[in-house]
Amino acid sequence: MPKINGNEIKPGNVIEHEGTVWRAIKTMAVKPGKGGAFNQVELRNLFNGSKSNTRFRANESVERVRLEQKEFQFLFADENAFTFMDTETYEQIMIERDFIGDQGAFLQDSMMVQIEFYGERPIGVALPDQVTLEILDTEPVVKGQTAANSFKPAMCTGDIRVLVPPFVGVGERIVVQTADSTYLRRAD
Repeated sequence: MPKINGNEIKPGNVIEHEGTVWRAIKTMAVKPGKGGAFNQVELRNLFNGSKSNTRFRANESVERVRLEQKEFQFLFADENAFTFMDTETYEQIMIERDFIGDQGAFLQDSMMVQIEFYGERPIGVALPDQVTLEILDTEPVVKGQTAANSFKPAMCTGDIRVLVPPFVGVGERIVVQTADSTYLRRAD
C-alpha cells in the first residue's frame, strides 16, 4: 500500500490508522500562528461506523488503502439483511440492514450496486445516484398555488418521504437523488 503524507489526505481517501481502516469525510488545513501546520481530518471507521477527529502533521505518513470494487445485483431483503449476487460468479453475499442504513430503502429488484471490499470484507455499498419511485400518497393540488418555491410531502415506494412540487400527484413516477432524497424531475 502506498504511503501519503498527513497534509495530502483528502475527503474520500481510505487510510489505515491506529490498526483499522478509516475514510476521510472532511479535511481542513490549519496554520496556527504558533507551531507547525497540520491537517484536521474527520474520519469514519469503515468497520464499526465510529467517527474520529485527528490531526496529521505534514511529516507524518499514513498508509493509503486501495479498495476493490465489484458490481453486484440486489436480489432481496429480509428483516435482518440484504442479499446481493455477483453477476460473474453467481456468489451471493448478505449485508446487514444496519450496515446500509437508510439508503437500503432505495434498493429495488435487480438493481446494480457497487460494493467496496477490504480484503474479503464488504465495507461500503454505493447505490446509483438516481432512482425512479412511484408516489403512493400526497396532498391534492390546491388551486391557485404556484410551483415557485413551494413543495408538498409525498410518500413513495419503499416508504421514502420526498418533498415534491404541487403539480405532482398520486401514481406518478418521479426521479429522486439517492444521496439526500431530493426530487429531481418526473420520470419519462
